[in-house]
Amino acid sequence: MRRHIALVGFMASGKSTIGKRLARRLKRAFFDTDDLIMREHGAVSDIFYNEGEAAFRRYERAALEHVLEEAEPGVVALGGGALTVDENQKLLKKRAYRVFVKISPEQALERLRRSKWVRPLLGPSPSVVKIKDIYARRMPQYAHADHVVEADHMSTSQAVDDIIEWLHKKKIQI
Repeated sequence: MRRHIALVGFMASGKSTIGKRLARRLKRAFFDTDDLIMREHGAVSDIFYNEGEAAFRRYERAALEHVLEEAEPGVVALGGGALTVDENQKLLKKRAYRVFVKISPEQALERLRRSKWVRPLLGPSPSVVKIKDIYARRMPQYAHADHVVEADHMSTSQAVDDIIEWLHKKKIQI
């Protein structure tokens, strides 16, 4: 059975940007779970504020399940907290190769400060202390990835090349 490539990692790590380019290079479809959720349910921040994180995680689970169960294998970018849900981890392990796009908390803060999107778990003024706290809680889930891209000092092209090199080395075809 051919499997998807799932990009996991902290918010603002570049999963969507890398994922789009990787999908083009592999001639596969690209899916972003946050985009799928927004199309169906509205802005992520609105969901968090109006319905709570639990509702968002349910929507995220449904979007992920839909892509992994029904779509042809492609590249999927997951939200930073998707792996906090055990069912998501199990589904990914069964249906996808997990690639952890790893950046430091300091790099995440720099990127988040430049972002036009407010991240509900960090608020309008993210701090390195808050980022480190969330990152530390999520790291055990990220650590189960099949491959890690040390993306702190990589361009998007370099990160894509790293993933493609890993796919070739492991003789993985999607």
